Amino acid sequence: MLSLRQTLVPVCCALTICLQVVSATAAELSAESKSAGGSGKELLLAIPEDSSVVEMIDSKIRETWEAYEIEPADIADDDTWCRRVYLDLIGRIPTMAEIAEFFRDKDEDKRLHLVEKLLYDDRYTAEFAEHWATVWSNLLVGRADDQDRRSLTNVDGMKKYLRDTFARGKSYDRMVYELITATGTTKPGTPDFNGATNFLVGKVNEEDGTLATSSTSRIFLGQQVQCTQCHNHPFNQWKQQRFWEFNAFFRQTRALRRFQEGMRDVDYAELVDEDFRGQNGDPSDAQIFFELRNGLSRAAYPIFTDENELTHPIDNSGFVEDVVRRERLADFVLKSENFDRMIVNRMWAQFLGYGFTKPMDDLGPHNPPTHPELMDGLGKQFRATGYDMRRLMVWITTSAPYQLSSQLSEDNRSDDPTMGETAKFSRFYLRQMSAEQLYSSMVVATSAKAEGDPASQEQQRRRWLQQFVVAFGNDEGTEATTFNGSIPQALMLFNGELTRKAVATDQGTFLDRIIESSGGNPKKCVTQLFYAGLSRRPSKSELSMASTLFRNSGGKPEQALGDLWWAILNSNEFIMQH
Repeated sequence: MLSLRQTLVPVCCALTICLQVVSATAAELSAESKSAGGSGKELLLAIPEDSSVVEMIDSKIRETWEAYEIEPADIADDDTWCRRVYLDLIGRIPTMAEIAEFFRDKDEDKRLHLVEKLLYDDRYTAEFAEHWATVWSNLLVGRADDQDRRSLTNVDGMKKYLRDTFARGKSYDRMVYELITATGTTKPGTPDFNGATNFLVGKVNEEDGTLATSSTSRIFLGQQVQCTQCHNHPFNQWKQQRFWEFNAFFRQTRALRRFQEGMRDVDYAELVDEDFRGQNGDPSDAQIFFELRNGLSRAAYPIFTDENELTHPIDNSGFVEDVVRRERLADFVLKSENFDRMIVNRMWAQFLGYGFTKPMDDLGPHNPPTHPELMDGLGKQFRATGYDMRRLMVWITTSAPYQLSSQLSEDNRSDDPTMGETAKFSRFYLRQMSAEQLYSSMVVATSAKAEGDPASQEQQRRRWLQQFVVAFGNDEGTEATTFNGSIPQALMLFNGELTRKAVATDQGTFLDRIIESSGGNPKKCVTQLFYAGLSRRPSKSELSMASTLFRNSGGKPEQALGDLWWAILNSNEFIMQH
């Protein structure tokens, strides 16, 4: 019997059978896998000290359901929710042992217990920090800089700073302050290393710091202002004058290239604050000039304008000893109400798939949020905690909308953001894993780790991820990423090195251990594969189809097991977050 993966036609035919075996989608999971406590519309209670915040979330979301006469989906079963929260909090699916541990907890608050374990247990600190460092590194500097030899940004340095930040539980406001004000070198191991410098080091020298201006305002304040460097914004309140006043805060800052000794290649960069003479040549009154659309020039000084249109000017001096402009800018950013709104909107979108606004990082009267009271309330509560990121994650993951299944029904069919509707959060919206989540999940599911020392493993990981990330430069200087089932991506999943290792049946491989641990019992083998890849047990119909596959294996049950495992890893249910 030919392997599924040996010829195209067998792949198509046998894959149909195998994918039928894993035919339960995220929206139609088998009723057999539902836990006894997961039926109906009962909602999990949050931890006592945070119950009022979670109740506020649930209340505001329910008001929307009632206003639109939407019946929300049922609560997701424990299998689905367990997989979901592992992916969202630490960036991978759970192992079979972790699933078993979760189900051994018979407490009615076992979901809360799992959230707390993933967030606060030392066993998961490194994975938590690595996952969120990846999320924020991609946001702050993108992936493309990692491959651009001309870039001053050191992605490893950025991630090291972020890993330390999340591992130590540094508050969000402190992290942002450090990112905006950082000085030092970009590369780990160099004198005065400060990984936070990597956020701005590639942005301040470009076009008079316009990239630093637009990125800082968009990421931390939800203000899309990149077009206002040339003209007044047609929709929001930002004007050209305001853009250049914001830009003036970055004019003391320079990125300096540091070269390898005796070499022409840049080894690393250093971000420094230095006196700014102003474009008028007078550092005591350091102004800048910008050109209006009519060709006239106008002057600008560093002035921060908040969401209430109140202006906050600072000393006009360009001397660092008089005023460090970025430090004053950071103070203003942290006091802004949009600072609170933006981070809760971003984190809500990270966990629920959509923010309260679309685009998620575009706030203002021109783009009203779907749940304004909830966004404002969460922002104020988050500020009251001292910007504790883990606490915000507890609120979201224990809230009603996060715990719903992804099942689409006649009662919630109108809630479909993919059709241009505003998100009502009456179900969990299906979405693809990120490329990093997919890689980590395949490694966990198959134990098919890269070989070599840690540096070599990281290089193999990055090469794998390149197949799933198509970078397009945008006007923010970062990238838009694509993971859409293109032919190269499909081939990588079908027959890439990681997949080949995963489906191998040689002695000591993952599948060999599955066969050995189950005593060669087909039913036990199949059940373990479903738990390893999909975090659930197979349904009766799936077991029946798997039995047929084994009977038709031509006396090679290990081959049938490899084909089934290959189909699970290439199924939508494995790749999707649901």
